[in-house]
Amino acid sequence: MRINMDFQQRVLIDTEAQEWVETRANGVQRRMLDREAAEEGRATTIVRFAPDSYFPPHTHTGGEEFLVLEGTFSDDTGDFGAGMYVRNPIGTSHTPFTKDGCTIFVKLCQMAEADQELVRIDTSPDGNWQPGPVAGMSVLPLHEFGAERVGMVRWQAGHGYPLDEHPGGEEILILDGALEDEHGRYPAGTWLRMPTGSSHTPFSTDGCTLFFKAGHLTGR
Repeated sequence: MRINMDFQQRVLIDTEAQEWVETRANGVQRRMLDREAAEEGRATTIVRFAPDSYFPPHTHTGGEEFLVLEGTFSDDTGDFGAGMYVRNPIGTSHTPFTKDGCTIFVKLCQMAEADQELVRIDTSPDGNWQPGPVAGMSVLPLHEFGAERVGMVRWQAGHGYPLDEHPGGEEILILDGALEDEHGRYPAGTWLRMPTGSSHTPFSTDGCTLFFKAGHLTGR
């Protein structure tokens, strides 16, 4: 199974329109955005846990990062509510579960071996947001290692960026509102991956919040 593994291609997915696919864990479903193999290797996925569901204990041979979209995700290290961003480096292990149900955006096997920082950040609106490089833009940095940058961006209504260049590629997930550019309009739930060397002119008529990961597609 290979899904959207050509990183030189622009990929646009309305995740809300995707069917949920059952996993090997009872009560756990997923929407696959990119995937190297059926149950191993690089993957970007939206995962939905039913109440009282869980995954067996496992080790992250390629690392894991996730953003909790809804509900509360739990494991051996604690409970992570909506808006929590978590990075579990290569070699870490856990047993994920949820009491009341949750949905997460998760990326597997995409970490550098030397990147061993354990990250837990609350991305809620009253978190450590900073003014962006242009008016109407706020930024919440989440992680940086080498060329890779991860963060959140919040646009006020009627604002945009003159030219956003992606020398190392970029992917975004729209969390609320809608982002726009010269190619179209991207409402909440849209996942967009742009290849290395691409650029666009983003703006938001009504305002939006998005998760981004940039610089990680170099050499792909």
